[in-house]
Amino acid sequence: MQTPSKEPESSSMTHEEEEELLHDISKLQEQVQQMSRSQKLTEAKINGVESKINGVESKIKGMEANMDDLKTNLETDMADLKTDLTNFLQEIHTNG
Repeated sequence: MQTPSKEPESSSMTHEEEEELLHDISKLQEQVQQMSRSQKLTEAKINGVESKINGVESKIKGMEANMDDLKTNLETDMADLKTDLTNFLQEIHTNG
């Protein structure tokens, strides 16, 4: 069974209306492209900021490790100084 062929519907738009519609579509496409570029730029900036934050976090962790090392060294030096001072005082007491 064959489907009956339809006659193409005639356009009810005038040439000016078609031109205006095409112009509006073109403007919308341009706006979408501009928004897409803006979104990509924003994402790139966000990625840059995230990279900087990660760098700062790494530096902070490095500084914390250095502080821990300094604290350990200071505690060791203080214990050594206390031992040396105790030995010195005992020597003075014994020889004095």
